[in-house]
Amino acid sequence: MPVSDEAHPLWDVHNLKRALHAAGVALWAWTVETNAFAMDEQGFDLWGLPQAKSVTFEDLSSHIHPADRDRVQAAFTATRALVGSYEIDFRILLGDEIRWISARGLGNDEGLHQGQVWGVFLDVTGRKQAEEGHELLAGEMSHRVKNLLAIAAGLTSLTSRSATSVEDMASDLIQRLTSLGRAHDLVRPLAKDQGRAALLGDLIAVLLAPYDDEGAFSGRIRVAVPRMGIGEQSATALALVIHELATNSLKYGALSVSSGILDISGSTNGDEITVVWTERNGPPVEVKSDAGYGSRLLQRSVTGQLGGSIDTEWPSDGVIVTLTMNAKRLAI
Repeated sequence: MPVSDEAHPLWDVHNLKRALHAAGVALWAWTVETNAFAMDEQGFDLWGLPQAKSVTFEDLSSHIHPADRDRVQAAFTATRALVGSYEIDFRILLGDEIRWISARGLGNDEGLHQGQVWGVFLDVTGRKQAEEGHELLAGEMSHRVKNLLAIAAGLTSLTSRSATSVEDMASDLIQRLTSLGRAHDLVRPLAKDQGRAALLGDLIAVLLAPYDDEGAFSGRIRVAVPRMGIGEQSATALALVIHELATNSLKYGALSVSSGILDISGSTNGDEITVVWTERNGPPVEVKSDAGYGSRLLQRSVTGQLGGSIDTEWPSDGVIVTLTMNAKRLAI
């Protein structure tokens, strides 16, 4: 005789609790008439709250990220009028930690039982971080493609200044693009046969070689930095920074005109190393108030990966970018 669903041991309340715990599912109940809110043990753990018989919306709201708070409160109020299932994703703050939670349930009072609406909370932090990572990668790839197109146009203009014939221009341009390809290899982690470190001056020189002029305009890029090794991880981040600054200079700054000069100098002070990127004799500078993707990329690389800071000044004929980095972080 088959066992009914009600009698099947799988549906034992303890087994259901074990299954919910294993899936990371937290239960909540909302008493509509009194506006009281209750959660199971896993719900209190998820929200970082001490266990109690009930909790108010105000208690939960105080933990919701300020940028999401009004949206979540309005969404929960509107759920009773929604037909079918709903899902609301939002951030909560647990000290310095940001956690993503998904609240799910049935609207239109479909899940109403004995005056209570039921639903679940899920911790979706991992999924949200993966989505943000994919968006960041897509944005960075789009930014790099646009930069490469701008660099190709800029290098063509740069090469035409000193070329005396079409053949010379083609040869010089191929050399610059080949050098650019070698420089891009430094954006990736250093190859095994290169060892685990590169010299700071060599790294900058290789990255900037495609942008230096030939003939009458040669030597307008000058590099004078302390002799020190750069580790594999920091070389990747620093290469991105130098490449971004060079791209901007070629599009808008000193490297976009034949009279422009670029100086990169450096100094050390204890655990800090300072690299100053100075552009002079360039076109008139137009200071942009809004930070584009390139500016955010620079800020993230210097502060996040190199443990430092970036400061920008805007003289009338150029730009001065000061990079302050942690020397110990650079060695990694």
